[in-house]
Amino acid sequence: MKKIRQVAMMASLALILAACSSAPQPVSSGPAASGFTMPAFEKVTLSNGLTLMLMPRYEVPLITVNAVVRAGSVDDPVAGLASLTAASLLLGNSQQNKAQTELLVDSLGASLESDAGVEGSVLSADFMAKDADIMLPLIKAVLLEPSFDRAEFAKLQQRQVASLQRAKESPRAVIGNYFAAQLFGDHPYGNPSSGDSQSVADISLAQINAFYQRHYQPQNTAITIAGDFDPVKMKAYLQSLFGDWRNEPGSAHAAGVKELGTAPEPQQPRVLLVDKPDATETTFYIGGKGIRRDNPDYVGVQVINTVLGGRFTSWLNDELRVNSGLTYGAGSGFLPLSQDGAFRISTFTRTDATAQAIDLALKTYARLWQQGIDQATLDSAKAYVKGQFPPKFETSGQLAGLMADMYLYGFDEDFINSFEARVNGLTVADAQRLINAYFPKDNLQFVLIGNAGAIAPIAAQYGDVRLVKMTAPGFGR
Repeated sequence: MKKIRQVAMMASLALILAACSSAPQPVSSGPAASGFTMPAFEKVTLSNGLTLMLMPRYEVPLITVNAVVRAGSVDDPVAGLASLTAASLLLGNSQQNKAQTELLVDSLGASLESDAGVEGSVLSADFMAKDADIMLPLIKAVLLEPSFDRAEFAKLQQRQVASLQRAKESPRAVIGNYFAAQLFGDHPYGNPSSGDSQSVADISLAQINAFYQRHYQPQNTAITIAGDFDPVKMKAYLQSLFGDWRNEPGSAHAAGVKELGTAPEPQQPRVLLVDKPDATETTFYIGGKGIRRDNPDYVGVQVINTVLGGRFTSWLNDELRVNSGLTYGAGSGFLPLSQDGAFRISTFTRTDATAQAIDLALKTYARLWQQGIDQATLDSAKAYVKGQFPPKFETSGQLAGLMADMYLYGFDEDFINSFEARVNGLTVADAQRLINAYFPKDNLQFVLIGNAGAIAPIAAQYGDVRLVKMTAPGFGR
């Protein structure tokens, strides 16, 4: 699945603080529950429903702004529409055309990007604090007043189609889309974030405009800012820029996370075999349903997964790479979403070693239940996770992205503030409970990409096989 990129947007200097629909509520980390707490930030909801999340950080004179919209591939009536709409924001705006915008951003040493993932679209910018009064009005124009230039759109669409066609040449680039389709089926979580070459080629500019008008509304958007700014002045400036943004009739939904529900649980083991006749290796995923992003056991599950496949010295990498030499790397991970999630084991191996690698991956996975995790192994994983955690949230860009995820997935700062305490409190008994509760054991789903003529008999050993061709449009839904 495409991960949501961090966004930036900022303005400077003082203007008059305008009214909000509710009084600003500073959010602080509170008493330290661990050695690492989330820096203080302020969350404000304007009268038009727009959410502002401001976190001043003065270490370096940089600012990151994310404008995150609850509109992703789960909302696609045509595969790839959310992604192409997000990319089309950069084709020109009310201030200047595409080339002029790019020249301005480059001249400031800034960045301006736009992308979409499964549940959200993000317009992101990074820039020097001194350039906030130039960049923020530009970002407003990009977000609120895109021109959707027809000639530029045609070129963008052509590039996107070519990129999607090239991606089909690399199994590791697309296997995530095949796995989502296999696991979630017709549920919106099975939609490919990028679309496919055929679906994107068929999207019209009218569809882009309609999707934009339906979803890009203030009540459906948050602007998250972290960096070197005065919070009072910045809040006032953002209010002056975005306070008159109005929700249009017929917008998709009111503020809040959409109810998508969970996809049905797999009822039997199944294999999606993707035929790539020229492949000399087999790339495969094995997995099942996972957890929601707001699951209270999220932290503990990550610790357990660290043992299984979340670091270089994990069981899976040790067995498949170090001990057997079957691959250059193997791992596992949870892919949590707002209302559901996935778990998958991933690796690749030479074609003639396909059965050996799959069997070894399954045997290693079964150790979770057959052997469990002892105290020494748990302590090692806990130390690793605690050491890796703070560096993920050091820069302004990382912190702005964290706030964007909080808005998008509905969790709060307690995830940060209680993280180390939750890791420290994890016991061997807890670990076994988490394994039994969240790691899928039965009715596993498989995706194999490789030479079907060589590996079809192997695939049949693991479940009912459905064969699709790599060259076929889409991802096997």
